[in-house]
Amino acid sequence: MAEKYIIVTGGVLSGIGKGVVSASIGRLLKELGLTVNSLKIDPYLNVDAGTMNPNQHGEVFVTEDGYEADLDLGHYERFLGIEMKSFNNMTAGQVYKYVIEKEREGKYLGATVQMVPHVTERVKERIEEIDTEVLLIEIGGTVGDIEGEIFLEAVRELSFEKGRENFMFIHVTFVPYLHVTNEFKTKPTQQSVQLLRRIGIQPDMLLVRTEKEIDLSSLEKVALFGGVPLDYVVNLPDLANVYEVPQILYEKNIHSLISSKLNLEISKEVEELSWKCPKTFKNLKIAMICKYLGTDDAYKSIMESVFLSGAKRPDLINSEELEEMSEEEIKILLSKYEGIIIPGGFGARGTEGKIKAIKYARENNVPLLGICLGMQLMVIEYARNVFGYKEANSTEFDENTPYPVIDLMEEQKKMLNLGGTMRLGAQNIEILPNTKLHEIYGGKNSVFERHRHRYEVNYKEFDNMFEKGKNTPNKLSISAMTDFVEAIELSSHPFYIGIQYHPEFKTKVGDPHPIFKAFIEAIEQNK
Repeated sequence: MAEKYIIVTGGVLSGIGKGVVSASIGRLLKELGLTVNSLKIDPYLNVDAGTMNPNQHGEVFVTEDGYEADLDLGHYERFLGIEMKSFNNMTAGQVYKYVIEKEREGKYLGATVQMVPHVTERVKERIEEIDTEVLLIEIGGTVGDIEGEIFLEAVRELSFEKGRENFMFIHVTFVPYLHVTNEFKTKPTQQSVQLLRRIGIQPDMLLVRTEKEIDLSSLEKVALFGGVPLDYVVNLPDLANVYEVPQILYEKNIHSLISSKLNLEISKEVEELSWKCPKTFKNLKIAMICKYLGTDDAYKSIMESVFLSGAKRPDLINSEELEEMSEEEIKILLSKYEGIIIPGGFGARGTEGKIKAIKYARENNVPLLGICLGMQLMVIEYARNVFGYKEANSTEFDENTPYPVIDLMEEQKKMLNLGGTMRLGAQNIEILPNTKLHEIYGGKNSVFERHRHRYEVNYKEFDNMFEKGKNTPNKLSISAMTDFVEAIELSSHPFYIGIQYHPEFKTKVGDPHPIFKAFIEAIEQNK
């Protein structure tokens, strides 16, 4: 059970940065010596984010214990520097499923099961399961959304049960700037606060998001109509680097305002944040060959891992467009780039374009990093173009391929449901000596890495393509193993590494995953 609670809600628009704001506040409080944890509440009816389309909802972030979560948990892990677990996310689907199953078991003793108190009680139980000094609770969506009302009611009830003095409600809102009249319009924010009040919640702080710095008179208007002291109305304009948010909030003295409101006992004074986010970036051009281009967030953790390694975020290239190109056209397009990433994904769409990009990178000594599906496609490309297995494929894309170099894992053949049934979470893997990967991990012989896949390299049937830890000409070197092939590489190439797991999920601010650091270094050396 937490001692203090900070509830972060959003108004006017979705996607205005509640998660970043909440994670940044958590980081500031952690810097002050407090124990901090987070809970992201998602009002959708999915039990978890595992079956959601990345084109619509962004990436699925996998936690250490194998939970498939909303990408906001990635923000919390990167900012707070602590590993998120399944208890750090709650969805409406989980809550309703629990209540309905309990009703079917007769656990409510014949009562009429209702939203209040039964659903709200379950929400409060989940909140109280997290033991920390300060718990940050971000309620997804926008105030006024019908699906989020029950969660707002639950935290309102909890604030009175635990003492309103132990709760701080921060409302993140957006004030648009009308270029036609050259003025900020505060009316949407005023109405958003009114919606929150009707639910029974009076915000203690308003964090006003804007395109650019807002004028004082507009902030005074927001304070007046929001019923919040002017000191507690804080403007946060757009920033080029999202990792500057903790520093900006620190300069605006938000940590002192929160400490004062919640009567927090600060164990240490902080004159300067120990916040090591990159501020200068290497002038490297990296391409990521993608199939999910419906939102900028579909490959969020990979993009941030590259960024936090000190390079600019990769350019996204549509893999389906590559399928229609000739080798010469691909060479012209990709020759502008000094490194290539092939990320994960599911389904056959766009895979042939990715294979063409892999062939280009391998033959032209361009540093290449393949992740999950990316590694599997590297094996397929090698089988086709080096071993001459022209129809080699994955059984995910072609069940009748004569050369199934990638196949469904044996235990996956028994699975009937899709949700939560993949190989998920951290697994202990062996790093083989005398490989580039062994060097990248600083000589470690084993590491824990997070997984999310159903298919594996068909090593038993095609072991002639591989050598374990050896650098044999015209063969792929296996550099990591469990019961499955976890990584492959080519020693003769500047950087040709494919990994079955997802290193991007373990990157933290100031501590990017070593594979991304090594990839960036290889690009620099190869220039």
